[in-house]
Amino acid sequence: MAGFFMGYPRENGTYGARNHIAVIPSVFCAAAVAERIARNVPGSFAFRHPVGCSQVGEDLEITARTLIGIGRNPNYAGVLVVGLGCERFSPHELAEGIAPTGKMLETVIIQDEGDTLKAIEAGSRMARRMRRAASLEKRTEAPLSALMLGTNCGGSDMTSGLAANPALGIASDMLVAEGGSSILSELTELIGTEHILARRAVSEDVARDILAAIAAMEERLKNQTRHAGDEKRKHLISTGNYEGGLSSVVEKSLGGMKKSGSRARFVEVFKTGGAPAKKGLLLMDGPGHDGEVTTGEVAAGAQVICFPTGRGTPTGFPGVPVIKITGNPRTFARMGGNIDINAGGILTGECGLEAMGREIYAEILAVASGKLSRAEILGHDEQFCITRLP
Repeated sequence: MAGFFMGYPRENGTYGARNHIAVIPSVFCAAAVAERIARNVPGSFAFRHPVGCSQVGEDLEITARTLIGIGRNPNYAGVLVVGLGCERFSPHELAEGIAPTGKMLETVIIQDEGDTLKAIEAGSRMARRMRRAASLEKRTEAPLSALMLGTNCGGSDMTSGLAANPALGIASDMLVAEGGSSILSELTELIGTEHILARRAVSEDVARDILAAIAAMEERLKNQTRHAGDEKRKHLISTGNYEGGLSSVVEKSLGGMKKSGSRARFVEVFKTGGAPAKKGLLLMDGPGHDGEVTTGEVAAGAQVICFPTGRGTPTGFPGVPVIKITGNPRTFARMGGNIDINAGGILTGECGLEAMGREIYAEILAVASGKLSRAEILGHDEQFCITRLP
């Protein structure tokens, strides 16, 4: 199996699995302008969000870090920042955070242009120039140490923890063994497994960070559900999870943690919206909402996402391939148009766990090298979602 992937080299030493243009509004007021610019330029993606102003403290910091991180992700050859001009998170601050990557970068401010029509016209010209320049770039051999994988799961059922997640864990171990990085997150769905994960830490400090992060998330969830009027609102797993055979959040957590494999050791815990300082197996401290998890992983630098789903989900992310894996043969039969890999053969006896892990690993490298995921082909981009503090 190849010890490299074919990526687009960036000036800061990273490699993109894709070569798109990101159009990022610094504030929700500029979202429609950003979307209309992206519609005018094929190969560009707008990042609509509802924040960037009327936020304070850590809530605003998470927004700022996340948007800067999205702009820094190597899958985007260039970034167009779109601002209104009076927002709390200034478009200039956003651009300055992205600039050290050395990638193509432009800024358009609506109030400076005069109105939205003029801003759309000016921004479209800028984005077209970047897209044209990006079209001349070529893929080259990239070391696997430059590849970061994000893992996330949604619509889980009993097959997720039995087949899809552990098979993905094998692929995760293989990537880390080659010097690459893999992110585990969804702390709301790791409750009850913290002692197991802490035993896989490279040091006592990292073990303490794992225990502290999951304990803090559990306390936060207790506070959020304490006064819920409807008893069902207190449940930490969905109705679909119950119907799929999962009895509790701990049972779901025991399956969910398997996405991180079994051989690699955790080298760092980092906050959502931030970027890790180390390479290897990572834990991202953040909530369990599918969109918030994927967004945090992309902001951290992940060029590819693997997403096991037992019951099936079509969602994707703008400009970052999301590989769907199911361990449920019935789900694949129903939703095969949205699923990239059927790991259900593990349960039917048609293939072994190790063989499926190797198949997923090969798919990760193929997608990182240019193969389109089904979510990309179908235009799904629902998973962009910035974390908000309660």
